Amino acid sequence: MTRALGNAALTPFGTTIFATMSALAAEHDAINLGQGFPDTDGPPEVLEAAVAAIRGGANQYPPGPGVPELLEAIAAHQARFRGVSVDPRTEVLVTVGATEAIAATVLALVAPGDEVVTFEPYYDSYAATIALAGGVRRTSVLRFPDFAVDETSLRAAFSSRTRLVLLNTPHNPTGKVFTRAELELVCELAREHDVWVVTDEVYEHLVFDGAKHVSVASLPGMAERTLTISSAGKTFSTTGWKVGWVSGPAAAVAAVRAVKQFLTYVGSGPFQPAVAVGLGLPESVFTGLARSLQGKRDRLVDGLRGAGLEVSVPAGGYFVVADAASLGAVDGLAFCHELPVRSGVVGVPVSVFHDDPQAGRTLVRFAFCKRDEVLDEACRRLSS
Repeated sequence: MTRALGNAALTPFGTTIFATMSALAAEHDAINLGQGFPDTDGPPEVLEAAVAAIRGGANQYPPGPGVPELLEAIAAHQARFRGVSVDPRTEVLVTVGATEAIAATVLALVAPGDEVVTFEPYYDSYAATIALAGGVRRTSVLRFPDFAVDETSLRAAFSSRTRLVLLNTPHNPTGKVFTRAELELVCELAREHDVWVVTDEVYEHLVFDGAKHVSVASLPGMAERTLTISSAGKTFSTTGWKVGWVSGPAAAVAAVRAVKQFLTYVGSGPFQPAVAVGLGLPESVFTGLARSLQGKRDRLVDGLRGAGLEVSVPAGGYFVVADAASLGAVDGLAFCHELPVRSGVVGVPVSVFHDDPQAGRTLVRFAFCKRDEVLDEACRRLSS
């Protein structure tokens, strides 16, 4: 057979940068600050609840929308932390991580030729999922070091063909927490063009320095046109469990569920009741994790600066973005391929999350969700 294999929509994407850089880390015995997963476990109450669920027999297919206790816990979480009321029976759907929630939502709402507005740099699955849906990506660039929204650029990204806005706050890879004023601009444009807003809020509890995460669905007049996505992986340091969710208007959630059932059907059975326990933990658990990560952020920022890098200090999330141009780099991708050999440390080039080939050209993303001694050793290696 001569016909090419694979979906042509995915031809531009290839292997993810995370797989590539993790392979380099293994090959060179380098410290992997490229991929965003913690190297310590989350709250013991959550872990023990998963063990109890496994021993209690919760090992078969869970209900399609999610186990009732988790649906109710998500609804309670939205009311408790975001001031948003959702019906757990019809307006919440549990997914296999936030990545599936994003994919199912885009596939449900976007038809071929529809335009999707997002900010670049973007989480890499956004571009691939939009392509799979046959959508057209329209972007507005967030630029180092403050990554502020450019109103002129954002307005130009909208058109009569815009179907939805895909927004990530706190933002990966930059660590930017969108301000209320920036979000209100997005909302104004969404109402003007009558489009959906899909918000990826997986880092919602990981904000620093008194920054405040604002959920778009909580803003006036936005609940009826917003689908909110989050997950347990980042909040409870359980990225391997793959428990995510989407909440919003019942008809839209039903459309997402219609797609999701043909992706994974269901998943994460014994982890769902454990996440329900986690979402009900005292606020001190959530603030304690953020406080711990803020200390790790400061540790890595100081170390990167000590190594001669210019750094943007993130207000949330797992990552620090640094500009390798201060070390003479002209291409961040080449720099990151050389770094494991030269320094025994792995980062990720931010340029791979851009459409604009010049944007983020020399920027590198480093993860700080690691043990202090790992961060210290990485900084020592970079400095030497």
